[in-house]
Amino acid sequence: MRHYHLFLTTLLTLCIAANCAAQSLDTEALETALKASGRDVSDRIRDPKRKPVQTLEFLQLRPGMVVLDLYAAGGYYSYILAKAVGPEGLVYAQNSPSGLNLEEDRGERTRSVALEARILAGQLDNVQRLERPVSDLGLAENSVDFVLISQILHDYFNSHPQRAISMLRNVYYVLKPAGVVGIIDHEGVVGRDNRRLHRLPKEAAIQVVEEAGFVLEAESNLLANSQDRHMRSIFDPMLNRSTDQYLLRLRKP
Repeated sequence: MRHYHLFLTTLLTLCIAANCAAQSLDTEALETALKASGRDVSDRIRDPKRKPVQTLEFLQLRPGMVVLDLYAAGGYYSYILAKAVGPEGLVYAQNSPSGLNLEEDRGERTRSVALEARILAGQLDNVQRLERPVSDLGLAENSVDFVLISQILHDYFNSHPQRAISMLRNVYYVLKPAGVVGIIDHEGVVGRDNRRLHRLPKEAAIQVVEEAGFVLEAESNLLANSQDRHMRSIFDPMLNRSTDQYLLRLRKP
């Protein structure tokens, strides 16, 4: 009987280990998927600076997750997230209706057209467009595993810090307990006109996310750039979009 219990314990341990391995992000497969000929060339050009695979690995994204890509714009990250979570996962590519007809970054098409083109090109059956404001996402409480807030928190904060907190609390509502939020933003300097520069000091970002109820679990210098001059706008041609960015992993308690 003792040997039988030992066998069951060993089997359970092996099953848990195998399950954990199956849940891990397959970075090699994701790298291959992002090199596919059908993917937008402009997106592939961005990859070396944005380091999406390493970023999602740090943020502990897993296959099968339900993901909210907040302010997806033209879908650069929506495409990557969809490939990462796989057919068992789901990505909500969220955009406010008022922003859909804006011109896509570095392009001559609207964000709506760009997003749809990426969905079709990548055959992203696991991407669902969510054309609703952040204040009314229409998602159930505790229904999302992972939220990506990439290069957008500064706009909310620089409008008014309370606006950033309100947005984050809406995210908190839809995120499952122990769910993850990834924050990527452009480093700024306290006291400068960060609204004009489209930047946000990391300490200010940490302050608002903690006030919204999240726990800062880890931060990374993966996207840091010591050559960035923080007094310049992120759109300054001299920077060539090579800004100094911070990467934060938050957890909902």
